[in-house]
Amino acid sequence: MRADPERSRPSEDGMPVEVFSTCPQSSAVGKAHYKQRIADVARWSERFGYKGILIYTDNSQVDPWLVSQLVLQQTESLCPLVAVQPIYSHPYTVAKQVASLAHLHDRRVYLNMVAGGFTNDLKALNDTTPHDLRYERLTEYTTIIHRLLASPSPLSFEGQFYRVENLKLAPPIPPELFPGILLSGSSGAGLKATQALGATAVHYPKPAQEYEANPVSEGMSQGIRVGIIAREDEETAWRVAHARFPEDRKGQLAHQLAMKKSDSSWHKQLSEVGEETDEGSPIYWLGPFKNYKTFCPYLVGSYGRVADELARYIAAGFRTFILDIPPDEEELYHTNIVFDLTKCNM
Repeated sequence: MRADPERSRPSEDGMPVEVFSTCPQSSAVGKAHYKQRIADVARWSERFGYKGILIYTDNSQVDPWLVSQLVLQQTESLCPLVAVQPIYSHPYTVAKQVASLAHLHDRRVYLNMVAGGFTNDLKALNDTTPHDLRYERLTEYTTIIHRLLASPSPLSFEGQFYRVENLKLAPPIPPELFPGILLSGSSGAGLKATQALGATAVHYPKPAQEYEANPVSEGMSQGIRVGIIAREDEETAWRVAHARFPEDRKGQLAHQLAMKKSDSSWHKQLSEVGEETDEGSPIYWLGPFKNYKTFCPYLVGSYGRVADELARYIAAGFRTFILDIPPDEEELYHTNIVFDLTKCNM
């Protein structure tokens, strides 16, 4: 299978387009096979030129920093995109992890800052902080991480949620390995935090046509979380899609229950989105999401059709793409064809 050595792909306006895959979840893979599965997906992602790989965190998953260590050991340039939940650790711990991995592996790490999570997880940890206040807490938390990594001088900081005094980080981190910061931009509170931190706002997108009249904000880095299933023709792509994500009544009930309990803005917004483009032929598909199989929309169709849809997102201002967990290496091969065509079609 042909691989693309590029880590960042140029867009029409010259701004780089960065593509991330997603690491398998420990809750979905047997213990005996999980380490090998991490290694496989990481190597496939690097082989096809992805910038990095998202690593989830929640109460049901193994520690994402330990998974990141495995990813770094199995690859040469792939960057872990580590999900960080403030309630799990002090901001100094996160800064220390980033600096330590840079020191040991000479590799950049990205941070996916998580304000919320599953409702039951938060309750179990006795985190009753309201939605918008969690983003204010996240802003302070990330600010401390940023300042610790950015300066060798001791840091003193006093906010509503965190206070540190004369705190110094070692080892220092080279400027070129400073972490990229991403967080959800689906709510007003999320966008406010993103702007305050200079981070990349990640969206669970609507169909691309809905951004044509209202492109995303200029001067702000923005990305989307999306899955892709593409083949030479529409019929084959949809056959693969329905085989991978069949109708599941039990999953639909789980989705409905999650909707009732969740205070997540993106979860509610995505549930309200229609599933067809303006041509009346489906390409934007919420089947996996509504059957509780994954947490993002999918683009399904021929290589050319999906490439056109991606090009519309890029034209609207999205420059970061976080793709769903790949089932095998072949799927990344097909997705790579789409991104190659996207470059040609812009």
